[in-house]
Amino acid sequence: MKSQELGTDTSDVEIVNIDGHGVWLYLKGAEYFLPYTDYPWFKEAKVADILDVHLLHEDHLHWPALDVDLSVESLRDPAAYPLIYR
Repeated sequence: MKSQELGTDTSDVEIVNIDGHGVWLYLKGAEYFLPYTDYPWFKEAKVADILDVHLLHEDHLHWPALDVDLSVESLRDPAAYPLIYR
């Protein structure tokens, strides 16, 4: 018996893990870690609200319930974006 081939990905962005240290996000073939120390908006958020993430215009992540917006480029090259929420 031969298994069928897997279909194409239907999601451009996906939350793959949430734990006591931060959130892991899968985006177009790459995985990113968003630690709560740098992204405090997620620390006390409901899991359902963290999972509700949308990729807009191919370069913008949006969490509607949390009113959080992140540039995809800031995840790819954090050194280029030295301003961190304090």
